[in-house]
Amino acid sequence: MLDLPLSEWISMLGTTAIVCIVAFVLGGLIKGTLGVGLPLLAVPLMSMVIPSPTAIGLVAVPVILSNVWQMVDSRKIGVGWTRFWPLICTQLISTVLTVRLTLSLSAKEMNLMVAFSMLLALVLMIFKPSLKISPKREKTTSAVVGLLSGLLGGISSLTGPVVITYLMALKLDREEFVGCISIIYLASAVPLYSAMLYYGKINMLDLSYSAAALIPMAFGLAIGKLIREKISEKAFRAVLYIYLVIMSIILIVKSYN
Repeated sequence: MLDLPLSEWISMLGTTAIVCIVAFVLGGLIKGTLGVGLPLLAVPLMSMVIPSPTAIGLVAVPVILSNVWQMVDSRKIGVGWTRFWPLICTQLISTVLTVRLTLSLSAKEMNLMVAFSMLLALVLMIFKPSLKISPKREKTTSAVVGLLSGLLGGISSLTGPVVITYLMALKLDREEFVGCISIIYLASAVPLYSAMLYYGKINMLDLSYSAAALIPMAFGLAIGKLIREKISEKAFRAVLYIYLVIMSIILIVKSYN
């Protein structure tokens, strides 16, 4: 690749930048429409043109700031920390350990793990396994969910589907759901990106690009709010499912090439 003409390098960089900008616009669009899903779209899409660890790092600032805003806006900070501290603690530990263990993985192996993580996300989101959790078992179940979501997050940054399925099983009302999931997302994002920075999987340059990504993400968020009232959530989720399947197949094929 070092022997490529300057014009081809510029073309490659231009294509990469366009894909990343589109990824953040679409990620913001999903979050604006459904309330969740920024990394679920942005990371796999960017992984087609850049290494998965870099793609994960680029969503750091948008993910953290969007969840801070949702957490504060929901006014459910106390409830979230008090009720879900076992989940948050085990998630933190498993996230940091998993990030450390994945340092030896190649870019192809990381792409493969992101792809399979997406397929797991797809299964959970489509089939929505029904769980009935008694109050007596909630603390223990929360700890197990935190362990699983941390493992998934440390590998691919995609903690959402496991947590969403669990919170839906608890039948939280809308404000509690938004507030609690924002706290849980934030509690996973901070150790995830801190560990990646510490272990050298991302750097300050990645974070500077991540800060710049707030602009296309905000644009997507604004459009998402506008179309939320135009189409049904069911129709939009159908498009999302199709997209996830296509992206998973592409990443799997790419990993074996």
